[in-house]
Amino acid sequence: MPAAALQLEPIDTGEALKSRIYVRLKEAICSVNIYAETGESRLDERQLGEALGVSRTPVREALVRLEQEGFIRTIPRKGAFIIRKKKKEILEMITVWAALESMAARLVTEHATDGDISTLRRMFAKFDGGEVKARIDEYSATNISFHQAILQLSRCELLNRLAENLFIHMRSIRMQTIGDRDRAKQSIIDHMHIIEALENRDADVAERLVREHSLNLETHVAQHVTFLN
Repeated sequence: MPAAALQLEPIDTGEALKSRIYVRLKEAICSVNIYAETGESRLDERQLGEALGVSRTPVREALVRLEQEGFIRTIPRKGAFIIRKKKKEILEMITVWAALESMAARLVTEHATDGDISTLRRMFAKFDGGEVKARIDEYSATNISFHQAILQLSRCELLNRLAENLFIHMRSIRMQTIGDRDRAKQSIIDHMHIIEALENRDADVAERLVREHSLNLETHVAQHVTFLN
């Protein structure tokens, strides 16, 4: 596989260097659509160092940390690769995500302000049922932002940390499947119902709808996705 072309900018060496390199690399890896192509994307230490404006040593240290967290794997004499999960693993991750995000939705009803929740509705103001398919890339990005926002509005740091390592895979799988079988059209309907439950501060309904929404993705992946091993 060719080296992955991560979007990186030079780091100010006056910052806490190791931490900043780790954060930049992690953000860049999480922005990659890793299931858009077959095979794992290779990370070239030299290219990463040049892009960040640093030596290879702190890049290598950051990659070790990212490997410990399950984002990449290192193969002797071949290099570091962004991990692609197998289908069984993805299905398990969606199940765990459903549990985390549904609890996050419950917490949103308890901790988010009305203004916070209104931002969720505004995300979709520019879409209607007929436009979603025609603007699928734009809608896909909004869809990802919606699910991130639910986690963030929960105001639960631990829950967000637990979800963080799942996000790279959930983001990519959602991007790859949102255009399948009218899923985008159903997605926006599901989101509107979730937002209504959050606005009504109905924790039970919000939790159930978010869980069902994720489990519907699990069913779709199990039955129709063929690009996973």
